[in-house]
Amino acid sequence: CLPANQERFANGKLVTVQFHPSAQVVMTAGHDRSVSLFQVKNFSLNPKIQSIYLESFPIYKAHFSMDGEQVLATGTHHSMFFVYDMIAGNIIPIPKVRGVEEKFLRNFELSPDGSFMLLIGTSGYLHLLSMKTKELISTMKVNGRCTASAFTPDSSKIYSYSKEGEVFIWDVRSRKCLHKFEDEGSLEGKCIAVSKNNQYVACGSSSGVVNLYTTDACLKENHPKPVKAIMNLVTSATCVTFNPTTEILAVASRDTDEAVKLV
Repeated sequence: CLPANQERFANGKLVTVQFHPSAQVVMTAGHDRSVSLFQVKNFSLNPKIQSIYLESFPIYKAHFSMDGEQVLATGTHHSMFFVYDMIAGNIIPIPKVRGVEEKFLRNFELSPDGSFMLLIGTSGYLHLLSMKTKELISTMKVNGRCTASAFTPDSSKIYSYSKEGEVFIWDVRSRKCLHKFEDEGSLEGKCIAVSKNNQYVACGSSSGVVNLYTTDACLKENHPKPVKAIMNLVTSATCVTFNPTTEILAVASRDTDEAVKLV
């Protein structure tokens, strides 16, 4: 296959590559302040649909909304974020979320049911926003610093992974902490994923080890034993993700070239 963004290579580092939830479209976004959409047609040509440019806004992360109608983008050094309405063709700046006192808003997660946006703040704060209004619903806090979070497939719970290697499980409706457990051998938590069938949780740490747990063990035990410890990465694990049928787990590190493993 040719590069997906053959028709418009980025001038800087790409931070997001994502398929549209329902259309044959792939999005790229990155430090060159642009979000580009390409049609995935065949293996010879992927025509560019459009590019949007966000002035003085190097992108930290971009994500399609679950209905596929919006793209949300956060910056590397901003407390605001942008919503690109693909139906209307409008770029909507969200200058400040009332009640969220953060110098930078970078990392975020969207709930699979399309209801919530979770902003991962500093000092362990997690801000739950309504996707409809982009207003604050509630704030939760983990001990230490939160580095990554993931919603369960039914959007009822959030797993939050701290820099100190602890995982906190939150009930989305009550915003109460249901349980917490220690990720075995973790010196510093980096990334977390929950499988689509809700059977497994994968935790990736700075040592490059990815621990795979059953969700049952995560919800009951304080020191669960991993079903498997994946040792294939030699640099920090910065991305873990399951395929839709929970047969494959991808583990990757952005700290070295070609550090992608399929398990």
